[in-house]
Parts: sequence; structure tokens; C-alpha cells
Amino acid sequence: MILMSAAIQALNSLQIWDDLYQRNLGIIDVKKARNIVYKWHLLPLAPGLGALILLVGAWSSYKVIRRRIKANRKQKFFKRNGGLLLEQQLSSTQNGVERTKLFSSKELEQATDHFNVNRILGIGGQGTVYKGMLSDGRIVAVKKSQKVDEDDLEVFINEVVILSQINHRNVVKLLGCCLETEVPLLVYEFIPNDTLFQHIHNPTEEFPLTWEMRLRIATEVSLALSYLHSAASVPIYHRDIKSTNILLDDKYRAKVSGLWNIEYFQSSQFTEKSDVYSFGVVMVELLTGQKAISSIRSQDQGKSLATNFLQSIEENSLLDILDARVLNEGRK
Repeated sequence: MILMSAAIQALNSLQIWDDLYQRNLGIIDVKKARNIVYKWHLLPLAPGLGALILLVGAWSSYKVIRRRIKANRKQKFFKRNGGLLLEQQLSSTQNGVERTKLFSSKELEQATDHFNVNRILGIGGQGTVYKGMLSDGRIVAVKKSQKVDEDDLEVFINEVVILSQINHRNVVKLLGCCLETEVPLLVYEFIPNDTLFQHIHNPTEEFPLTWEMRLRIATEVSLALSYLHSAASVPIYHRDIKSTNILLDDKYRAKVSGLWNIEYFQSSQFTEKSDVYSFGVVMVELLTGQKAISSIRSQDQGKSLATNFLQSIEENSLLDILDARVLNEGRK
């Protein structure tokens, strides 16, 4: 095949040179001859080049149309999720304070490596939390909520506005949200040193929970609750205070998290008493090193730590259930 192709090309070239000789009275214009040869050689490629141009054009058109569809979809989600209402609310409530940011879906996709499973920090009943890094280098926690009922979207937006105004050193800060996705995304400051639950029930030699630290953590959580109940713009009842919702920052200061429930602002069933009781359970957990609910306790003790604690007080056997580290430090 290669030899045949070469022979055909040679014959074509000879024919061209012969034509040039006859037309120019024996004087061969070399430059003109080369142009004619190039044209003859390119002629078979014309259909292929045309098809390539059409293909490139079609691909470019597809990309443009796809971008438009994606942009329209984002805009649709933004409006459906209450984005216009949130913009209005934020502009009227955040004069002189750090503005809560409305993140684009592209920003958060890049921050979380397209919500890579390796970035998951935790999965709970209210959604999945991913670790992300923003373009400015800040590390954040991105919460992908479960689907929000459209009937509750106005309540959802009002809660975002209220939560965005919370500014306390012992409450995890809401930095912003994204409404360009099917389900809203919430962006919080990232708290690096795990939960209080982990440090109580899976202690390490690097960070032993001393009595002094337990007392400080309890104090910090109480300050956070006091702020939420009485100093926030609207009284806020957490409703889910537990050791897994208390995080420890880079200096091992307590930060209350999990401050999200679509009903707690509207419900009259809950008061600060609910949070105070739950806080009491956390304090007992700090004192005893035992889990709030455990199946390994005896039937007489009961599965509830609170019940077991009260029972031990009545029976004057409190020292029997205290954490060994607490007892040892108390004897010094």
C-alpha cells in the first residue's frame, strides 16, 4: 500500500510538471508548480477538514448550551431555595457586622473536591458534613442538608438570617450558605480537634481530660447556652445538646455545634429547660466518663446515665461511678 501510494503521488507530480512545461513554453515556474502540487495533495483532505470544522463547531455549541442549562438550573434552585428573600433579609440586618456570604456552587465544589467521600467529616440525621478549603485558604465545614420541604423554605431562610447573627466564641460560626444546589449547603468555621464525646470515651495520652479541663469545658458550654437563651437577637433553644455536638478548637476550647433544626424557633413546646437538662447530662458524662445511653449497664442501673447518676446519689454511692482520673486528681 505504501509503495502504491508513493507511485500514484509520483505520477501525479509528473503530470503536473508536464502541464506546467506546456503552458509556460518550456519555462518552469518552480514556485507556481509547488503551489499547484500542494493544492493537488490537499484536495483529498478537504472533506475531512470540513467534517473536522463541523465537529469543532458542534462541540463548541454543545458546551455553550450546556453552560446555559447549568446556569439556568442554578438560578432556578437559587430562587426556589429562597435566595432572593435571603439577599433582602441579609442586606437589611447586617449593617456594620461581618456579612454572611452567599457562596456559589462552583466555589464549594472546588473547596470539597466535588464532595469527595474522602472529605466527609461526619454523617448525621440532618445531613453530611464535608471538609473544604476556600480559595483564600480558609478551612471550612460544608454541611449538605437533607432535602428541605418547599413549605418550610421561608422558615429556613429566617433561621439562616438569625444564625448568621450569632457571634460567640463558644458557638460554631455560620459563615454562609449556597442556594444554587438542589439542597441548601451551609458553610461553618472548621473546628479541628474532634468532639467532646471522642475525648471522653476514646482518650489519648496526648490529650488527657484533666479535671481542670473538664471544668473549663463545662463552663464554656454553659456560657454558650446562656448567650443563645438570653443574649441572641431571638431566644434560641438548641434542643440537641450532647457531647457529640460539642467540638474542641485548636486551643481545645469548647464550641457548641449542631445548632440547626427547622422547627425550634416556631415550637412553643421547648424552653431553655430542655437545654439545661441536656447540659446536666453532659456534665455527668464529664464526671463519670460514661456514655449518656449504654446497653452494657446492668438492668438495675438502667440504660440512662442520668437515671443511674441520680440512683447513685440516693444510695450514697456516687464515688463508685466517677471517672478514675477525676477521683485520682480529687485525692491529691
